[in-house]
Amino acid sequence: MLAQLSLFVILCAAGVFVSEATADADALSDGKKSARVCGSCHGPKGIARVESYPSLAGQSAQYLAKQLRAFRDGSRTDPQMSVLAKGLSDAEIVNISAWYASLSSCK
Repeated sequence: MLAQLSLFVILCAAGVFVSEATADADALSDGKKSARVCGSCHGPKGIARVESYPSLAGQSAQYLAKQLRAFRDGSRTDPQMSVLAKGLSDAEIVNISAWYASLSSCK
């Protein structure tokens, strides 16, 4: 009976980890889709081709989310970014930030 209970606890814990990994994979997939428009300036893999645009690959997700929220609420302004960020939901900001953070910053 104790062995069955232990196995049950282990399987339940494994299920939690699988669910979290799936959620993370879904968030990254959603972030990749939402970030398509970003690729025109920041590069399709987050490495900007133009020096005046920052590369986003490998940046901290928290930092990227903070900057996107600042563009969205107007506390930081840029002619292009302010307009683009205004339409982003909180979930889109988190997912886009996670997507760029997951990418390698190596060219």
